Amino acid sequence: MKYQLSPSILSADFGRLAEHCKATELGGADMLHIDVMDGHFVPNITIGPVILQGLEGKTSLPYDVHLMIENPDKYIENFVFENTEYITVHQEACIHLHRTVEYIKSFGVKAGVAINPATSLRTLDEILEYIDMVIIMTVNPGFGGQSFIESGLRKITELRKLIEKKGLDVAIEVDGGVKLNNAQRVLDAGANILVAGSAVFGKPDPKSETEQFMKILKEMK
Repeated sequence: MKYQLSPSILSADFGRLAEHCKATELGGADMLHIDVMDGHFVPNITIGPVILQGLEGKTSLPYDVHLMIENPDKYIENFVFENTEYITVHQEACIHLHRTVEYIKSFGVKAGVAINPATSLRTLDEILEYIDMVIIMTVNPGFGGQSFIESGLRKITELRKLIEKKGLDVAIEVDGGVKLNNAQRVLDAGANILVAGSAVFGKPDPKSETEQFMKILKEMK
């Protein structure tokens, strides 16, 4: 299993965004987590594709795009860049989830599905075999810096068992409240991709914080 870190630029200093992204790259991060919020599906407005356009040529890290928006099909193509590896949509936001997943894949991009803390894993029963990643939200989406919801650990473990039972190659990413002091428990529960926002970019030295997360991940290999 491949263990990865995907720092969320939601918590970065946007006046120094390229510098901060480069710092995590030098620290060994695997991807950049791009939180896209529309003020409708979640109570916040964040970034659009113009931000990713501005990062072109300034980082070699793949983009892990997380669309927390209504009607994601209308905007998916706008987030397909050379660096885009994943585009994830929310189960709760998609009326025709299978169609949306296939649309993402039509651009040669890996497809993910995210579920909120109160959403049951059962909602993934009919889509799991068609996707590359599940994001387990361990905070209610919308804002960075929230506290980790502990019941998410049980959901991670149940999902890992389900993936293994079905014999699927599906990554489990955990987003929300992930810190250095709980990262090991999240990995032990069954996750293999960690999203860290304020725990990386909210610190004086994002490179050093990234390196500390990478030490934990490397011990899992």
